[in-house]
Amino acid sequence: MAADRFATIGVVGGGAFGAALALAAARAGRRVILWARDGEAVAAMRARREVPRLPGAILPEAVEPAAELTALAAAQALILAVPTQSLRPVCTSLAQALPSGLPAISAAKGIEQKSGLFTTQIIAELWPGAVPAILSGPSFAVDIARGLPTALTLAASEPVLAQKLAEVLSSSSLRIYHSNDPRGVEIGGAAKNVLAIAAGIAIGLGYGESARAALVARGFSELRRFGEAFGAQSETLMGLSGLGDVVLSCASAQSRNFAYGLALGQGSTPAEAAGGKLAEGAFTAAILAEMARARGIETPIAEAVAAIIAGKIGVREAVAGLLARPIRSEN
Repeated sequence: MAADRFATIGVVGGGAFGAALALAAARAGRRVILWARDGEAVAAMRARREVPRLPGAILPEAVEPAAELTALAAAQALILAVPTQSLRPVCTSLAQALPSGLPAISAAKGIEQKSGLFTTQIIAELWPGAVPAILSGPSFAVDIARGLPTALTLAASEPVLAQKLAEVLSSSSLRIYHSNDPRGVEIGGAAKNVLAIAAGIAIGLGYGESARAALVARGFSELRRFGEAFGAQSETLMGLSGLGDVVLSCASAQSRNFAYGLALGQGSTPAEAAGGKLAEGAFTAAILAEMARARGIETPIAEAVAAIIAGKIGVREAVAGLLARPIRSEN
């Protein structure tokens, strides 16, 4: 049975999202090994069963915190809950410590800045013995941790594997759909972060809800053009990991990317806007715009966000430039 095959799940990354996914996997009946680099944090989780970055969350007995990568050898599948820009060294270490054949499910949303690689491509390059997959969709760590109803998409190039992983990780509060379109799922997760920054900027400038709605609609058109140029299925882009995640991230200050854009719109510099928190879209914007230009794809909103973050243009100037674009057909 599928449940027997994936009785133990390893979660790589002890941040809020990694811990939330560990809790979700435990609710689905899995034994979970939660690996974190910070040995002190692991010791605290073992002693008090609390998660430093997820206040109020209590780890059940089914979740075993670990600071040694070798502890993950007991897992039949891994969820890699580490930022995109940190995924490369993590995969290198995992390749050296673990056996071949393990499904490695990326839970990151971004494009590697230096290489232009998507997360499953990074896994394949650095850990050739792994079987890459991607888990994405509209979700906040605190909602998953609390067991609030959430739906995600899990995609792999092997449809049977994607289905089995979706089945064993789903529970009464977390519904996971499966897909054979990992690229589409990755593009939705990466591009929506850039759009969330743009939406935050619009609200921070005080431009109102009508402006946000227009920006999100036009930004989603950019996402679709970009995705289709890279082979994404249109159904995927219109699904949870595309449109669904755009709706969530562009409408809530809980989104780190939206909050980052909000701070930019209110006058913060890009360095100040981060506030010590990770906004994946800040790293993705420039490489996404560059990849789009290389394929002749128009992404004016992504271009504007990238220029703002690089300090090449101010937020009001960027918006004025978007509004001054030639009038054209919407389609």
